[in-house]
Amino acid sequence: MNYAKIYLIVFGLLTIAGGVMGYLNKGSMPSLIAGGIAGVLLVVSALLIPVQAKVGLILGLVLSLALLGQFGPKLLKGAAFMPAGLMTLLSIPAIVLTLLALFRK
Repeated sequence: MNYAKIYLIVFGLLTIAGGVMGYLNKGSMPSLIAGGIAGVLLVVSALLIPVQAKVGLILGLVLSLALLGQFGPKLLKGAAFMPAGLMTLLSIPAIVLTLLALFRK
């Protein structure tokens, strides 16, 4: 479970950073808002794991699936690696780690 917690924190921080980069590079307010909300929720999910493991892991799993669902199809349609490819690649380990932690619980 510690691996899932650490990964979700890193994933959350990178998601926040990606939203900020999208805003700074393209002036995209939706990137800033979506990246900020998703990133904060990923960090919250990680922080919930020690006290409410199932809730934290499920929240992290749902967010990771949502991000994969958002960015995976864009990547498959030929979108640029940033942000679609990076978010897709970051989502997959999060899904695997949260599922493994849930089934070990």
